[in-house]
Amino acid sequence: MNEVEWWIATLIAAAAALAAAGIAQYAFVQMTQMKVMSHEQIFEALERAGAARLRKYYDPLPKEEVQIQSHDGFRLTGVVVKALETSEKWVILVHGYTTSLPASIPFMEIFREEGFNLLLIDQRRHGKSEGKYTTYGYHEKHDVAAWIRFIKSRYGEDLIIGLHGVSFGGATALEYLSLPNPAVKFVITDCPYSDLTRLMHHQLQRLNHIPAAVFLPMVNVRMRLKAGFTMNQVSPIRSVQESSIPIMFIHGTKDHYIPATMSEEMFAVKTGLKRLLLIESSMHGFALDADPDLYKNSVQEFVREALSGSGSPVESPEPAKDQEWTPESGFGGLSLTEAPNL
Repeated sequence: MNEVEWWIATLIAAAAALAAAGIAQYAFVQMTQMKVMSHEQIFEALERAGAARLRKYYDPLPKEEVQIQSHDGFRLTGVVVKALETSEKWVILVHGYTTSLPASIPFMEIFREEGFNLLLIDQRRHGKSEGKYTTYGYHEKHDVAAWIRFIKSRYGEDLIIGLHGVSFGGATALEYLSLPNPAVKFVITDCPYSDLTRLMHHQLQRLNHIPAAVFLPMVNVRMRLKAGFTMNQVSPIRSVQESSIPIMFIHGTKDHYIPATMSEEMFAVKTGLKRLLLIESSMHGFALDADPDLYKNSVQEFVREALSGSGSPVESPEPAKDQEWTPESGFGGLSLTEAPNL
């Protein structure tokens, strides 16, 4: 190789390194700091989707905006909606990535019909809550614990508390179970991921056709240095394996962002009371929209079983197929996030 060829090769290598670093940085920002939707933007999106009735339902409800502080000093906000009659039962509704608490409104009536008080929360860095990075449950599980302490300190120690979360919110609820002595009676998790490393591998490799083996280590370094955690520290399936708390898994069979097989895998390793509801032809975060009656009735039945203590493990329904990715309407560019559950 002559000197000119050497310089050309060096320039090509430098350009490739810069391009790789740029992609890794962009992926890191997409994963941890993607722009989030305000409360008003979510209401507008709901209205565009034909769900204007949800605002008409939500606005007149008696409610109270509440605030707490996270373990690392961020202000977290939420809204309390009390049951129609005095009740010791509570559910915390946890939204997905880039949305905020109004995205939890569609699930409210499922629990209000069962006599639950509700706490809708803005996860850190979302809605009106403070925060710099999304950590996929690593810090957010402690936020859930703080909200539970708030409910108990304000409304009484002898409460019956459950969690319902969608997508990132569902995984956060499962991560909470890894903490010592989780104070909940049940968890309902809608389209959660089982392991963050595997999820990001899927979204890079399958959705964006980018070699995950090359870029994930680079992203992981940025996550450790800037956000204070690594992907291998977030693995809800580990929490599921070690928990005896009743869990219901819900997933759409056409979910390309977080494959339904992730819920199936967690269902398989879960011991004790568990349920798996696969909603045919439902995409990411749209299980309730796809079959509202099946979703509501199944959740309510599971909650009654969990609280009565009379439920028993059941066999899994027919597994969802690990479907090949096909472009979805409106999809384009690098997307390391979840489809809004609106």
